[in-house]
Amino acid sequence: MKRKSLAGNACPVARTLDLIGDWWSLLIIRDALEGIRRFSDFEKSLEIAKNMLSVRLKGLVERDILRLEPASDGSAYKEYVLTEKGRALQTVIVALSQWGREFMYAPGEPGSVMVDAQKRQPLRRLQLLAADGRELAPEDVATKRAVEH
Repeated sequence: MKRKSLAGNACPVARTLDLIGDWWSLLIIRDALEGIRRFSDFEKSLEIAKNMLSVRLKGLVERDILRLEPASDGSAYKEYVLTEKGRALQTVIVALSQWGREFMYAPGEPGSVMVDAQKRQPLRRLQLLAADGRELAPEDVATKRAVEH
């Protein structure tokens, strides 16, 4: 079953989900942000079938989220490296992680937490801030619709 493309949608959320909206793609991006670069390492980390991983990686390369580079160790392998567009998704991954940590675990249940790599301290909770620095609640945010000509 072919899914409907949202690429031309006026909503940036819809367009983004069209690009990276399936869970495998987001998990691949998460792993790439953690430094995974090789097909076999993605396969091992995600426990995903080779054909599914291959399709997702190919799509992320085609969409300029990842690029293929010669292996950093000089071997014949290729490595998947995040592009600037891919690296910019880190905030999305951190937001999902923080939301999941808050709402998807029972009190005291162990789970991973994202930390500052240098100081090993948990990241401060992401906040939605207005241009003047005020913290915004959901009711403080509205969508300004694009005007078509």
